Amino acid sequence: MKVGIFGQALSEKTKVYVKVLLDSLEKQKADIIIEEKFYGLVCNLNAVVSKEYSTFTELEGLDRSIELMFTLGGDGTILGVLSYIKDLEIPIVGINTGRLGFMATISKEDIDTKVNAIFAGDYKVKDRSLLELKTSDEVDGILYSFALNEIAINRKETTAMVTVDAYLNGEFLNSYWGDGVIIATPTGSTGYSLSCGGPIIMPGSDNLVITPIAPHNLYARPFVIPDDTEIELHIKGRAESYLVSLDSRAVTVPHGIKLRIKKSNFVIKMVRFEELRFLKTLRKKMLWGEDYRNE
Repeated sequence: MKVGIFGQALSEKTKVYVKVLLDSLEKQKADIIIEEKFYGLVCNLNAVVSKEYSTFTELEGLDRSIELMFTLGGDGTILGVLSYIKDLEIPIVGINTGRLGFMATISKEDIDTKVNAIFAGDYKVKDRSLLELKTSDEVDGILYSFALNEIAINRKETTAMVTVDAYLNGEFLNSYWGDGVIIATPTGSTGYSLSCGGPIIMPGSDNLVITPIAPHNLYARPFVIPDDTEIELHIKGRAESYLVSLDSRAVTVPHGIKLRIKKSNFVIKMVRFEELRFLKTLRKKMLWGEDYRNE
């Protein structure tokens, strides 16, 4: 099996987990290829690698011969690898060496056990939907126009509020006045949208959520919609430009631009090991059930 490894940062504390992953994959006789920049970080820390590995870059891209992509970090690392995978639908195995980690399902203590389970075929692959963005005018800096978590409109370098007129399948919905608007997938419902008061949506649900950011019109509330809805957003206000972010990538857009957002025609595939893992993750990360009265 040919597998890729991707990471964005490495420290003395986390380098041991790279070694555990490499050793586990070597025992399974995997064909290993590592992202070039991350491989450089690995090689700069002693006693991690004992042989040379092939590398891949974002510019060169990947091919479908890679059967799995391991990420080492948190959910941000999974978002970072999307620009390499794009529409290849290579399943992602997230190893959580970060903090929260809703998407990265393997704990750093379980690396060897889970690698053995993968090579024994004891895992499932779940699809995660993406958002696709099109703009009325060309925008510099958009390297790829899809997002796994959310697409968000924010004010930029100003205290003036943003006005976002929202249309669903061509029908006017509302004018949102405030700091901006978030369009989130079920995957992204536990991220930025949640911090702005949005609902948690189960992965696999055929929904999106529109979440206003600090709305001045207090009646504006998060709104769950079917994921086959085409959303059009018109950005207005006193500022000359605004920020549009696709997950962790932000670009500047001019006043008056129109954004069209819809569900992408391809998905991201995530490796899972047991049913209802999402609920267990919620209980752990959100500290549900930790009240002493439950004892």
